Amino acid sequence: MLHLFKYRFLQTIRNLPVMFWALIFPIILGTFFYLSFGNLGLEGTGESSWDEIKVAVVKEDASSPNARSFEEFLKQMDGELLDIQDISTEAEGLKALNEETVYGIFYVKDTPSLTVGKNGLNESILTSLLDNYNQNAAMFQKIAAAHPENLPEALEAMKDYKNVTSEVSLGGMDLNPNIQYFFALVAYACLSGAFLGVQSSIDSQANISPLGARRSITPTHKLTLVLMDMAVLFIIHFFNILILCLYISKVLKISLGNDIGSLLLVDFMGSMIGVCLGVTIGCLARLSLGLKMGVCVLLTLFPGFLAGLMFGNMKNIIELHCPVVNRINPAAVLSDAFYCMGIYNDTERFTRCLLILAVMSILLLTVAFLGVRRERYDSI
Repeated sequence: MLHLFKYRFLQTIRNLPVMFWALIFPIILGTFFYLSFGNLGLEGTGESSWDEIKVAVVKEDASSPNARSFEEFLKQMDGELLDIQDISTEAEGLKALNEETVYGIFYVKDTPSLTVGKNGLNESILTSLLDNYNQNAAMFQKIAAAHPENLPEALEAMKDYKNVTSEVSLGGMDLNPNIQYFFALVAYACLSGAFLGVQSSIDSQANISPLGARRSITPTHKLTLVLMDMAVLFIIHFFNILILCLYISKVLKISLGNDIGSLLLVDFMGSMIGVCLGVTIGCLARLSLGLKMGVCVLLTLFPGFLAGLMFGNMKNIIELHCPVVNRINPAAVLSDAFYCMGIYNDTERFTRCLLILAVMSILLLTVAFLGVRRERYDSI
């Protein structure tokens, strides 16, 4: 067993083209992401960073008390949550909105309103901000009309509101939306273990490689060979993913989460499904090595694309229109697991992602084993 382990290990790590796709290429891709997006991670401080949201404020009618109150409210929020731009007319505001230099336009009038250009996190915050103001304004109007003697107490209670609340990061991570590219990158790197799996299956097929012919006539049971190969590939690719995560977190200074145990578990499950995918590709189709590698490239890049590797909002679009795709796409499930672990802090959803990955791995292993088991050679 040790002999089989040793030489399969040496043979795998010496295969430079395969190791390039499984380890080096994701690191290069991560470096390009970092150079494109800049430093958007935290050095493990556990604090969240937040940029003020750029908005425009257009005064339509500031004569009513509610309009003046809303204008004062926006001034208080300027520099704290909002970054009010020097825009005074609606035409200038709409132009800035179309050019995406502001996220929304607040209209100061008796009934304040908001215009946004698209759906997104910042736009949702602006909408929530306006809704909260309108609710509080309506509450004060009712109190002033029904029980004016209680109005000073209500105002005093609102002053104390910020003192009894504290700002807490959802998972202790940077909320910069560009971090989703790095989650998708790690997910793609996990699936890149398929290159190791394809090469291993090629080395076990006598009709494709001389090594496969020699392994087919060995007295060692085929199941033993397959299990030993899988164990070696799991270990190698697991360390590949660990190296990538260490590079992202320690060299690029981008936090992937503070829970080391959960991170290791996700990396292990991702390594497993990537290798299982490659072994399945190699065992099923009777194609040349070049064609199988081509299929492997397709089945790693395309799920990565759907998970947001090339277009960060792609996973959200799919979730909105066809969520079942995100449930059966291993790259999307892995990316979602990172979100649950580091940002959402959703244990239930995190567990569901791990179960989906486990079921996928078992199914792929079963199909691969059945494919290998059927192979028979008339002559070697």
